[in-house]
Amino acid sequence: MIRILVADDHAVVRQGVIQILADVRDMLVKDEAQNGTETMDKILKYEYDVVLLDISMPGRSGLEVLEDIKAQRPKLAVLILSMHPEEQYAVRALRAGASGYLTKASAPQELIGAIRKVASGGKYVTASLAEKLADEMDIATQKLPHERLSNREHQVMLMLASGKSVSDIADELCLSIKTISTYRARILEKMEMSTNSALIAYAVKNNLCSIV
Repeated sequence: MIRILVADDHAVVRQGVIQILADVRDMLVKDEAQNGTETMDKILKYEYDVVLLDISMPGRSGLEVLEDIKAQRPKLAVLILSMHPEEQYAVRALRAGASGYLTKASAPQELIGAIRKVASGGKYVTASLAEKLADEMDIATQKLPHERLSNREHQVMLMLASGKSVSDIADELCLSIKTISTYRARILEKMEMSTNSALIAYAVKNNLCSIV
């Protein structure tokens, strides 16, 4: 039996996953968590075979929680299940130790197959993601500007590039405006840019976000 922890701040997503897996005989959703702190508390207290982890959670991001999981439970399989397209986070998540990456738009059978794959010790990547990983290996000698960012800076950069204000981001991440302003300054410095407009143009050019 594959014991699963579903970590997502949206109850409707957690319930959706539970419904999908309810009739799968070799899987059991043992617990749920709605933020990073609760996720780590349960991982340290109970035994699981797979963690389904969201990236965008209040407080500590999913990538930060992933790093904590790998530090405390290095053999525990973590499958990222995110609303963000692969271009934004997948490679970064796999580098941080995730066993696989799926978007929430994936078909139920794909999710079930991915859980089985990572539970058995394998890695689950889509064909398009495998191609991206191969491309990255070919150009590993030169980092793109956004690849110089920490995981939290990368998250804030994507939010700024999507048009969100500093105060909006602070509210969403449960951080102070001063903290987000500091992140913004670091991001612009590392990426050698001076305005949010330049950041947005860069993000669109590199398929990190799209203009609606």
